[in-house]
Amino acid sequence: MNTHAAVIYVVDNDDAFRDSLCWLLESAGHTVAAYADAESFLGALDPLQHGCLVLDIRMPGMSGLELQDELKRHGNPLPIIFVTGHGDVPMAVSTVKKGAAEFIEKPFDDRALLGLVENALTLDAGLRREQARRMSVATRIATLTQREREIMQYVVAGKMNKTIADELCISIKTVEAHRAKVMLKMGVDSVAQLVQLALEAGMPCKTR
Repeated sequence: MNTHAAVIYVVDNDDAFRDSLCWLLESAGHTVAAYADAESFLGALDPLQHGCLVLDIRMPGMSGLELQDELKRHGNPLPIIFVTGHGDVPMAVSTVKKGAAEFIEKPFDDRALLGLVENALTLDAGLRREQARRMSVATRIATLTQREREIMQYVVAGKMNKTIADELCISIKTVEAHRAKVMLKMGVDSVAQLVQLALEAGMPCKTR
């Protein structure tokens, strides 16, 4: 599939309902991929594909709840909209607490579902941007030498060049040279920006 275009995945074992849902979503201009069970969906899923998942909470075989857990285990951020029956509402509330984007109860208003889908797509776009940013930061940190990474940890901890030089037993000019390389490789112009990237990467700071 085209990873640049959002896809609405529909997973529901009710053929008539699934077909009706696909028609509704396609009529609203969305690209749709439909599956009768969770196993088929997982077999075809591209983890890089943008979009969201409209998922029946109760299905034979792997249930919607189990599929949610499976996606979470693999770190897939695809937002999930659970479709529930009346008796499933308490269960659906628990899915939201576990990270589902939303749930909607049958029978539902078409406009309400389309609104939830739009919200889920907006959420997905934000999650994908954040994921891409974290990967970019990790890639930049990987270009640092061991000494540069050590200097970066001191800098983000607020240590002055003289203090860093004293603690590492190197000259201030050497610290300045390493520091300049760190700023260049990390693509930042200020210590504040460097601290932000270190926080995003979960990098420990030197505190001694």
